[in-house]
Amino acid sequence: MCGRTACTLAPDEVCRASRYRDRAGQRRQPRWKEEDSDKYRPSYNKSPQSMSPVLLSLRHFDKNAPVDECVLAAMRWGLVPSWFKESDPRKVQYNTNNCRSDTLLEKKSYKDPLLKGQRCVILADGFYEWRRQEKDKQPFFIYFPQVHKQEKTEEQEALQKENTLCSLEEDKEEWTGWKVLTIAGLFDCWMPPGGGDPLYTYTVITVDASPNLQCIHDRMPAILDGEEEIRKWLDYGEVKSLEALHLLQSKNTLTYHCVSSLVNNSRNNSPECLKPVDPQIKKEPTASSKMMMSWLKGSKSSKRKEPDSEETKEEEHMGAHNLPIKTSPEKKTKPAGSLQQWLQGAGKKPRTN
Repeated sequence: MCGRTACTLAPDEVCRASRYRDRAGQRRQPRWKEEDSDKYRPSYNKSPQSMSPVLLSLRHFDKNAPVDECVLAAMRWGLVPSWFKESDPRKVQYNTNNCRSDTLLEKKSYKDPLLKGQRCVILADGFYEWRRQEKDKQPFFIYFPQVHKQEKTEEQEALQKENTLCSLEEDKEEWTGWKVLTIAGLFDCWMPPGGGDPLYTYTVITVDASPNLQCIHDRMPAILDGEEEIRKWLDYGEVKSLEALHLLQSKNTLTYHCVSSLVNNSRNNSPECLKPVDPQIKKEPTASSKMMMSWLKGSKSSKRKEPDSEETKEEEHMGAHNLPIKTSPEKKTKPAGSLQQWLQGAGKKPRTN
């Protein structure tokens, strides 16, 4: 735990969805580091060893940059410590995909990055978790509750036109799509002993599960809820390490729905992984799950990248829940609302090149 996520946004959408506030309270949109946008591939089923979008302070790459200025980077899931001596980072003998918040200061692999201020925010549509039930495991997709954007009245439209240019520009850039999950993490930079390009990797910090998720699993990722928590976690110049640890709390702010056992195998990378299915429990579809259906159906941006099948091949042996796929059909609920629209709109076949 956490062993699988989904991040289906295109690189430009990730930028708009991860706007942040600096120390002065000004909202800013991060840019991608160098050519990192080309390293990231959207996926409905991301497992460890894949590249994910990560938000962090630009100061980590540019010593002259303000600490509160952020940048997006593509980093590999599964932390490789900077002091690792082997020539192949895949030879790390222990699991560094997750790290417990209560033992960060006890293990060198995590203590060093923490004390150096190497804190980051992992961005995702949501994450998958499996609940044990008898001999099987039921997968769930867990994410932020989604809020419908209300249409503006004519009076509101007229009032908006009277606002300052700055306000108009901010409203124009406002992200109205899926609210991405913001997960607290640590990162490190490993240099090959024989020379070569640096490898940036991250680990997901976990905490005790919130009350509404304890029925699924006893752990969950540490969620940063709101721009102020994100700012404090990333601003290592103003917020020191021990103070930042107080942000790692169990939060009862997430919602979820059951999904198909297709997600058990990381080779499966399609909108079917996210679709709600009949969990055979008395739980009505939530407003947030309906919102997801609408987003997937209605999002037809030509800029959206398609899932990359090559990356999926590289991940297939690294997933934490690569369980056999059931051959018996599962009874699915009839998707409705905004969740259905999102799924249908983003339903593109993975690339085969």
